Amino acid sequence: MSELTPGHMLGEYPLIEVHISMPEAEAAREMATELVRRQLAACVQILGPMASIYTWRGEPQQATEWLLLVKSTADRFEELTEAVVAHHRYDTPEIVAVPITHALGSYGAWVREAVTAFEV
Repeated sequence: MSELTPGHMLGEYPLIEVHISMPEAEAAREMATELVRRQLAACVQILGPMASIYTWRGEPQQATEWLLLVKSTADRFEELTEAVVAHHRYDTPEIVAVPITHALGSYGAWVREAVTAFEV
């Protein structure tokens, strides 16, 4: 049986899943590729299209979006956020980190290795 390990015990840096909504499928693919290429994410899953209903500048809005589920570590969140803001077309993009409380031990080790493999 595989061992599920609490996220805080998986290594030095806590695991997170970052949710980022994107306005188009191609923009979502480009962002996902960039985050993985820069080792800010071990993996990015793209879900969509999805309907989003939200308030913007006091008015209800509706849009079709794609959701990125970004697997990373808490120590990479600030740099990941900067990369998203620099390349996102929204004035205020959704960038929300959710802590991973438990994960398969080998999966957690893989995520950490993927986002730190070539750090200086």
